[in-house]
Amino acid sequence: MTKRGYHHGNLRQALVEACLSLIEEKGPTGFTLSEAAREAGVTPAAVYRHFEGRGDLIAEAALQGYAIFAELMDHAYNKGRPSALAAFEATGRAYLAFARKYPGHYVAMFESGISIQRTPELNAAATRAMGVLEQAAEELSQHIPADKRPPPQMFSAHIWAMSHGVVELFARGSPGTKSPFPPEDLLETGIGVYLRGLGLIAPDK
Repeated sequence: MTKRGYHHGNLRQALVEACLSLIEEKGPTGFTLSEAAREAGVTPAAVYRHFEGRGDLIAEAALQGYAIFAELMDHAYNKGRPSALAAFEATGRAYLAFARKYPGHYVAMFESGISIQRTPELNAAATRAMGVLEQAAEELSQHIPADKRPPPQMFSAHIWAMSHGVVELFARGSPGTKSPFPPEDLLETGIGVYLRGLGLIAPDK
């Protein structure tokens, strides 16, 4: 690879892209800053002009991931409207689609050990992303009688947990966890069972 040199204008993003590539290849703890520098075509010393350590670099990758995630979730939510049910189901599918399309970002966000409290910017990005699912849950929950209505945060957390479980077990090639059904079908039917239990889908659908 040709050395770009640390004076070029987009070194910070080049390092993030290198980080994402290495995460996909080796996991979030399987590479060093020197390797990220080499992948980006710069000297190790240049990295420290932008990041204090590997954790900071991964945190930036996670921050960018949450921004992409929020946009995808928001797009899915709006595409499903005005049907509250369609909007809610679409956000669940968007979670799976994001994990498939952006595996490096996904790992940086959810499997790297980086806390969303690390910086105010990271916390804000994560809160915005998951807020879309909570908004969809709150809108849909208005169709449930008040005395049987779970809090929207619980409602959305259940779907988040289900989506995350399907991704981890069946959509990312985890060894020993093959399913005879596509991950999309597992998630859709799982959400259907959950929503039927809340009375939001007729039993025969």
